[in-house]
This record gives sequence, structure tokens and C-alpha cells, in this order.
Amino acid sequence: MSQSWSEVDVVPKPGHSWQGRRRAWPTLVPVLVAGTLVTCGLGFVQKLPCQQSQFDFGQMFQRACYTDIHKLYYERGLAAGNYPLKIEYPVLTGWFMQGTAMIARLVAGADAARQGMAFYWVNVLALIVCALLAVLATAYVAGRNGLRAGLMVALSPALLLAAYINWDLFAVALSALALAAWAKRRPAAAGVLLGLAISAKFYPLFFLGPLVLLCARAGQWRALGRLMAAAATTWLVVNVPIMYVAWDDWVEFYSFSRRRPIDWGSIFYLPVRKNVPILDDPHLLNVICTGAFLVMALGIAVLALAAKRRPRLPQLLFLVVAAFLLSNKVWSPQYVLWLLPLAVLARPKLGAYLLWQAAEVAYFFGIWGYLDGAINGNGAGITEDDYFIPLVLRFSAVLLLAALVVWDILNPHHDLVRRGGQDDPAGGVLDEAEDKFKISLGSSEGKLIISRTQTAKR
Repeated sequence: MSQSWSEVDVVPKPGHSWQGRRRAWPTLVPVLVAGTLVTCGLGFVQKLPCQQSQFDFGQMFQRACYTDIHKLYYERGLAAGNYPLKIEYPVLTGWFMQGTAMIARLVAGADAARQGMAFYWVNVLALIVCALLAVLATAYVAGRNGLRAGLMVALSPALLLAAYINWDLFAVALSALALAAWAKRRPAAAGVLLGLAISAKFYPLFFLGPLVLLCARAGQWRALGRLMAAAATTWLVVNVPIMYVAWDDWVEFYSFSRRRPIDWGSIFYLPVRKNVPILDDPHLLNVICTGAFLVMALGIAVLALAAKRRPRLPQLLFLVVAAFLLSNKVWSPQYVLWLLPLAVLARPKLGAYLLWQAAEVAYFFGIWGYLDGAINGNGAGITEDDYFIPLVLRFSAVLLLAALVVWDILNPHHDLVRRGGQDDPAGGVLDEAEDKFKISLGSSEGKLIISRTQTAKR
């Protein structure tokens, strides 16, 4: 007798998430490593025209091979041997920059120009390692879809183009490893890695919300507590020493984020350039962006607790990070790397994914073409109105992906992962766990209902 979709949605198949992962893992690694190295190698080639001009600032826009890495070696005191603390980066990224600067000085000697190039090359190698870790961790977390998910990240055009713009791959790798540790049911290790990721970049902090919501729905308080304690302890160990010896420098990252004006990549840049005066006030802009994010976050929370079947962890992680970017006043080209592993884990289907990647490629070349004319003032590049096309396309593509993830949550039989017989291979203790409670938004009296279900342990 064939099963109905409703039966498949409600009754997960024990063991499928882990059996597929264990059986396929040894054969996946060489393929994923090779794919990642090819993509990262092509990314290095894409930046070659700028290396040949010693990363001339104007040339980086004209040739669409911009990177912060070479420029900030001189502008943030790294060339003088200083720790780059008072910058727009959290502590651990500062240490990453300092460590690679020390290696570059050892390799290049006293020549300042050679040091800058060596600094870039050392960082490229380090970021390739980060890319490999992110790809392998993503494949591991994907369970039976490991090859598909891993290759979708490894062969991503966005990875090729954005890998060496900045140091974001460092935080992406730590975040992916944290998710892999959680999937392996090692909440303390996941907490340590997540604390490190938050110390490297702000966005992994948003992972905590979905974890709290899903663990609350499944009653997995012990694992959640261990993760939270480990994450908080790790973050404090990394940050408190710098907070103690250089508070004003440490807080600069957060102060800079508050006073930072609208970035070219934000959707709010369009009305600003169309002379909407309400967005000229940085304080009011922060209120608008924060309010928009909180509204979307509230919707995600309701979805997490009210969906007929508990959402998978990557689905909520993607939605909350996407909500932050869609509502934020800053959206740099390399931020696509934040979404990349989460998107393929949330929805490992090619159609909308390829559309999103195409939009990211269009935006990548659009922003450098626009800045070539706007900053260099040479009349080249593209006009502002032309630039708004890829800006809106990227925003729309991410919004479409988010809408499709929501659709999959509400209709689990459309979810490729669950349609394949898995529950939540990234969920760790959440995988195949029974709900302890959920909320219902519909009743005869129109009131919110919280239902609690006590079930025996498996």
C-alpha cells in the first residue's frame, strides 16, 4: 500500500540521516576538495589583473577585481606591525589579519611593497582552507544530500567572485563547523565554534534565535543550555582581554556599525538616491532597519512554533540571516558567502538557486561598474539608474529564495530533504525528535493556543 504525503510528513524514518552520511562521506571528500580548489583557483585568476597593477585602487573597479585585503594591510597599521583593533572588524578577525601579516613579513622581508603582495597571497591560502572547511562541513551536515549540497557551494559562482574580497570566509567556515558539530550531537563543541564565529563576524549571532525556538518546541533544553554556555564562555574568553586593555578600541566595531551610512548594496540606497529625506538621519535609519528586521524575525518565530511540522534548522537559519540582509543598511558583495551554505542546506534545489547566483553575478559586476564612474569620476562604468537594476535583482532573488523556503516549511512534501525520507540531518538532537509543544493560530474563538504533547523517549 502506498503512503500518503501526510503520513510521510508526520512520520520520519529513523536512521536515514546518519546512515547516508556515514556511508557516502569517504567518497565525497576528494570530489568536494577538487571542486573547491578549482573554484578558488579561478577566483585567484579573476583577481590577477589587479595583482599585476599592485592593486591600484582605480584599476580594481575598472577590472572588477577589488579586494580589501591588500589595501587594508597599509591602511590599518598592519604594515607597521600593529594589531588592527580599532577597525570595523570583531576581535578574532583582527587576530586573523595580524597572524597573516606576521607570516607575510617573514616571507617578504623588509620591502613594504613585497609585504603587501605577500599579505594578499598568504590570506588567499588561508581563505582557501576556510572554503574547504565550509564546503566539507556543509556536505556533512546535508546528510544524504551531501554531494549535491557540497558541490552547490564548492562550484558556486559567488564563491569564485567573492572569496577574496574580505575575510568573511573565516567566519563562514567557523559557522559551518559549528553547525556540523551540532549535527553530530556535540552541543558543547558547537557552542565553542559558534562563540568563535561570533567573535569573527556579527552575523552568526543570529543562529541562536532559531536554535532557541526549535529546541523549545522539541523540549531539548539540556543540549541548548550546553551550547549557550559554551558559546558565551568562548566569546568572553576571546573578547574580555581586549575589552579590558582597550575598551575604546574594542567598542569601535559596534560604534562604527551604528553610525555607518547607507551602503551601496542596501535596498535603502535606492530611495536615498531618489532624495527621500527621511533616510538622511542615521539614527532614524537604524530604527527603520532594526524595526524591519524585528518584524521579519517575529514572523520567523511564529513560523517556527506554529508550522504543522517543525522546520528544519537550516531553513530557519537561512531565513533569519536573509531577513537581516534584506533589512540592513549595509550589504557588501562578499556577504553572499554568509548565505551560501545556509541556502543549499535550506533548499538544495537548483532552479531558484541558479537564478540567485545569476543575480549575485550581475550585482558583482554592476557594483564595480557603478563605483568605477562614481568614485574614479572618469565617465566610465554604468550609470546610477543602470546600477539599480542588479541591486533590485539581487534583493528580489534572495526574497524569492526566502519565500520558497517558507513554502517548503508549510508544505513539507515539497522539501527535497524530507521528501527523501530524512527529517533534519542538520538538527542534531532535533533530528527525529518529537514536539513537546507548538502554537496554533486558529481556533473557534480566534485565540492563540499553545498545545503541549508529552511523549515517551525513543
